[in-house]
Amino acid sequence: MASILNRTLIVSPILDHHAVALGSCPKFRVQSPKEIRISVWDHIIELLRSRRYVSMADIIDISSLLSSSLVRAIDFRVFVSLWCDLNVDLVCSNGLNVPPSLVESLKQCGSLLSGIDGNINQCLYAVDEDCRTTVWTYQNGVDGMLDSFQPDEQLMKRKKISYVRRRRDVYKTLGPGSKAESATVLAFGSLFTAPYKGSELYIDIQNAPADPRINALINKIEFLPFVPEIVNLGKQFASQTIKAPFLCAQLRLLDGQFKNHWKATFLGLRQKLDSLRQAGSQPIHIFVMTDLPQGNWTGSYLGDLAMDSANFKLYFLGENDLLVMNTAKKLALARHGLRFKSFPGTMDAVAKVEKHCSLDILPDVLLYIEETICSCASLGFVRTTGSTIAQSIEVMRKFGLCSSPIRTAFAL
Repeated sequence: MASILNRTLIVSPILDHHAVALGSCPKFRVQSPKEIRISVWDHIIELLRSRRYVSMADIIDISSLLSSSLVRAIDFRVFVSLWCDLNVDLVCSNGLNVPPSLVESLKQCGSLLSGIDGNINQCLYAVDEDCRTTVWTYQNGVDGMLDSFQPDEQLMKRKKISYVRRRRDVYKTLGPGSKAESATVLAFGSLFTAPYKGSELYIDIQNAPADPRINALINKIEFLPFVPEIVNLGKQFASQTIKAPFLCAQLRLLDGQFKNHWKATFLGLRQKLDSLRQAGSQPIHIFVMTDLPQGNWTGSYLGDLAMDSANFKLYFLGENDLLVMNTAKKLALARHGLRFKSFPGTMDAVAKVEKHCSLDILPDVLLYIEETICSCASLGFVRTTGSTIAQSIEVMRKFGLCSSPIRTAFAL
């Protein structure tokens, strides 16, 4: 979206799970963009104050996009320190003696960026279209036409819904000649999208027939790897700890509806292991990626596998394992998210953020390391049906992440 509109992407942090309520697009029960923006602002300030702020670019490697000039980017902390003219030393302070003036400044800047007071000419344009009314497109179909997915009559009556979903070209709506063009900041709500009933919930930009540059970007972002510190450890664990062909079992067992489908989840693993036992020698090496604590494996199929050491050798990682802790420390020191040099004049602001906003709590990187290890599983991958984590691993396997050489950390 930033590249199409020739804007700079403000790279935000990883939010705590469920910290910001999004709702459900298919059920047309969502938070408004304005509500999401103010919730995100409040939570980001909390992350800064508690020294737990981890940029998305600290985890996902976007260096290829920046070096190829397909996207310009700035870290959210740097943007806020400049835009709001805030003293980051005080913003990142966890002390109790925060000046009232700073609290008021934070509140005012958050209200402005969230669009609480509406749009401000030449300053802010707050996008209030969301997935209930809009599917964003680019060079695809007639601007303003109805989308194929609409709320059904029963839902419209029960929820008193009167609106319809239209497909709107993001360039025509928010680009040159639009009301949004003159505003320095363009603020969306959630940009989450997913396929649903033959349509996309919010963004349907799969190709750009007349824009080779955007097509190149679409191809690049189909797969964005984790940063080198994470990828390298995952590969090293596979080659130096497991040291043999292995199967990855991604078993999501506790969250949401997954806790009601243990039987089906374990059935797929059992069938795969039976076929491997018939085809080769024992023991079968298995990397287990699960949210079920090891202390609760007793009485489950996982517990049976752990007890059968003659036929199966299990490997797994915990968040307190030394390898995981060391990787988290390396990421905290690398600070990839602050290495953007799209704006030479921001280096003073970057230096202040680095000095005053250091992490007190190390980032949680276990999930990303586990996904990388699973991408290296040469005996196959058993997934939990419906898990987005499983989808991420399958993309990594599709693009051969594990077969690529170990990379060094980037410096832009």
